[in-house]
This record gives sequence, structure tokens and C-alpha cells, in this order.
Amino acid sequence: MTQQADDVSVATAGSRGHSAVDARRRVPMPLVYRYLGDKRFAYALPRALALQILHPGNAAALVEHVHGGLWAHKQRAVGQMVYIAYSNRDLRSVIRTAHAHVKGTDSEGHRYHSLNPELFHFQHATYVDALFFSVEHFHSPLSGPDREELYRQCCRWYGKYDISDRAVPASYGEFREYFEDFCARELRLTPDAVQLREETLDPSTWYPRRVPPGAIRAMLHPRAAALLDVAPSGRDRASLAAFAARARTRAALSRGDRRLMPPARHDPDR
Repeated sequence: MTQQADDVSVATAGSRGHSAVDARRRVPMPLVYRYLGDKRFAYALPRALALQILHPGNAAALVEHVHGGLWAHKQRAVGQMVYIAYSNRDLRSVIRTAHAHVKGTDSEGHRYHSLNPELFHFQHATYVDALFFSVEHFHSPLSGPDREELYRQCCRWYGKYDISDRAVPASYGEFREYFEDFCARELRLTPDAVQLREETLDPSTWYPRRVPPGAIRAMLHPRAAALLDVAPSGRDRASLAAFAARARTRAALSRGDRRLMPPARHDPDR
């Protein structure tokens, strides 16, 4: 069986197992439900976090407001993000309550607030970028139409937060243009990023801890790799390919619900 056929059969089996629950979800985004809650998305989170720490405001927020470890914080924050995506409940107040106090001054002297639409959307965009990366490497490549459909569904997922969508590109192609331009213009290595660099690239807990260091280096966005002074080698890329193959094999041998992180398994109405 080809990798793509195998991946489709696993996804189909998982879909059958969750069909009753999925049918009750009111926001139509089946591709998001297939991929976002999968543990393999969490394996790609170092790619997202490496970009986040290079935004001066986001890096300052992580240094000033996160206590108890960067990856422990990401486990809570991403878990909450996945729970909201898979829920039918109106959880807008959860987002605003969790972020209302996250504000201050970054290392360049500029004020930041985590609910600023541009900053909030950039964080979301790093997760969208990591989601597409995880599908490409840990599942199987999407066709052009499926890529556009997954992006449209990511916009519906973002709509659950009730944050201004003025920064949200309309298509996947426009998203890629926005994302590359934003990374080129707005990201830089600040003292806060330097402080967060080692922990970002060497996860100490949760699913990213399972990812080999070489695979993490290989999955970095080129802009993050350049700013963090990481030069992925051929051995690093081989490490990523080998880890991805193992992840696909584990998923193929797992029941559909066991492929999901716990926050994706809940009753959508509770």
C-alpha cells in the first residue's frame, strides 16, 4: 500500500470511529478536525514557537508572563486552543480572560497587548503554518484544492475567537504571501528571544519532547533558522524524515481516537 493510501485508510478508520461525534460539531471544518487534534500536529510546534519568540512583543509576553516552563505553558495554551476548535460551546470569554492581562513593554520599548489583532493573528498564523507542515511531513501531501479547503477551515477555526479578522488573508496563496512578508519584516532576534532560544529548540516536556533535536532543526522555518543561527544539515533532514516515518507507522497502528490529543476527544457540547 502506498503511503498516501495508507494515510487515507487510517484517516477513514478514524473518521468512522468519530462519525457520531463529528456529525454533532456545528462548524463545518472536517479537515481541521482530522489534523489539528492529531498528536502529529504537536510534533511540529517547535516550528511555530521558534517564530513566535522572534516577534518582539510575543517574546516579551513569554518572558514576562510565563512561569513554570515554556513548553508546559504551550501544553496548556495549545490544549486550550484545540479544545476550543473542537467545541460547539461559545468560549470567546475564555480567550479574552486568558489574554486580557498579557500586556507590557517589549525589549525595544514598544507597548504590546496579546489581544492586539495583528499580534494575535500572527500567533494563530504560526499554528496554521505548523499545521500545514505537519500534514505535509507526518501525513501525506494535500492536493491544491484540499490545501485551499484546509485553509478556509482554518479561517473558520479563527472565527471561534471573535478577534478582528482584518489581518486574515482570504486564500492560502495570500496567506503564504502575508506570512513570508510578515516574517521578513517583523521578526528579529531580541534579548528576550535569546533568552528563550535554548528551551524552544530543546523541548523538555509534552509531545515535542519526543522529536529528535536534528528533526527540530530541520523543521524550522527558514527565517527562524537564520535568525536563531541554526543551519540544518543533511543529517538533520534525514532525522526528520525518519521521525516522520515512525510517526506515520505509529498512527497507522493506533485506533482513531488514540491518535488525538486529549483536548480533541471531548464531547463537543460539554
